[in-house]
Amino acid sequence: MPPRAKTPSSRKSKQKAGARARAAPAKRRRDTTPEAGAEGEPKPQPTTISASRGLADWLATHRISFALTSYQTGQLMLVGVLPNGRLSVFQRNFVRAMGLWASPQRIYVSAIAHIWRLENVLKDGQAANQQFDRLYVPRTAHTTGDLDIHEIAVDGKERVVFVNTKYSCLATFDPVHSFEPLWQPSFISKLAPEDRCHLNGLAMQDDRPKYVTAVSRSDVVDGWRERRHEGGIIIDVETDRIVTEDLSMPHSPRLANGSLWVIDSGRGYLCRVDAADGRIERVAFCPGFLRGLSFWRHFALVATSLPRDNTFKGLELEDNIKARDGEARCGAYIVDTRNGDILHWLRFEGAVRELFDAGFLPGVRAPMCVGLASPEMRTLITLEADEPTPSAEAKRAHKGAKVS
Repeated sequence: MPPRAKTPSSRKSKQKAGARARAAPAKRRRDTTPEAGAEGEPKPQPTTISASRGLADWLATHRISFALTSYQTGQLMLVGVLPNGRLSVFQRNFVRAMGLWASPQRIYVSAIAHIWRLENVLKDGQAANQQFDRLYVPRTAHTTGDLDIHEIAVDGKERVVFVNTKYSCLATFDPVHSFEPLWQPSFISKLAPEDRCHLNGLAMQDDRPKYVTAVSRSDVVDGWRERRHEGGIIIDVETDRIVTEDLSMPHSPRLANGSLWVIDSGRGYLCRVDAADGRIERVAFCPGFLRGLSFWRHFALVATSLPRDNTFKGLELEDNIKARDGEARCGAYIVDTRNGDILHWLRFEGAVRELFDAGFLPGVRAPMCVGLASPEMRTLITLEADEPTPSAEAKRAHKGAKVS
């Protein structure tokens, strides 16, 4: 694994060798939107972001960036490389940001009571702030209420499909009500706001839901919590067949490169699963509670969180980390799935302790996003032929903290 270069998020800190990045201020402004006001903000804490020395070069060489969500700090993070070669970590607040569906043109992100649609308003060759080749603007928010939405996807009809964890089902938008149920596991006897099995992950095939993950087969309120250590399942949505039940708190099933992939979160492994017989092949171990998985070519992007009391504690993951004489980390890893090697990493220390979802943005060099409470939500007006120009406030937000 390449050596890391650390830089504290402070304007006065001396620059050190290795990757250097910029991020929004570690001391976040209180979000004054109604959504954030209901939730409140934790006391601001400093955050240090460190990266493997070659991460910026790898992203630039492949002209790719990625997005992360953190429900614990309520942030969408966009990671890319500026024209001067420095790593950029652009952060915006979305209270309880979790599910993520990311593409170069459009991003969907779930928040505590909404699913937001963000659109890139730049054309090829345009740049925001003379640095960013994507400028994502929140355009619509569909109000669902607090459904504990986990993963999100878009089907062949351009319909948003999401994992409604609270009601143990897959769902989509309803023009009148909070959601329209699409599917539920055969062992769930009733749609109720009880989070019975902790349905959490969704894999699409041919633009249709194909596989989901759940922590257990429980059909009682909050019953999955007693089944965290084993009994985690992958279900074939089309047939209701359980592909495997030999996982611990599985998340993020994906179909990529001809294989079914899943994260065995309670043990710390990125796994390949034989969809026919359920055999599990462990491909890579990452030191943290894994959630969030995205593929580009033969590379996988995964996110890790620090163990949290009660939910994450006491899992086999703890023993697996100790056996390697390691410590749990909160961050993102790029894995070569051909051999399981971790090529590059990004690490958060301080306020950000948990991440949830991750998504590659191929063809995107340096993305940024307009904040819900920023002046740009009022002042940034775009037309088809326009080149948007963020205000001085956006420039200050990006220059407020240096991270390397």
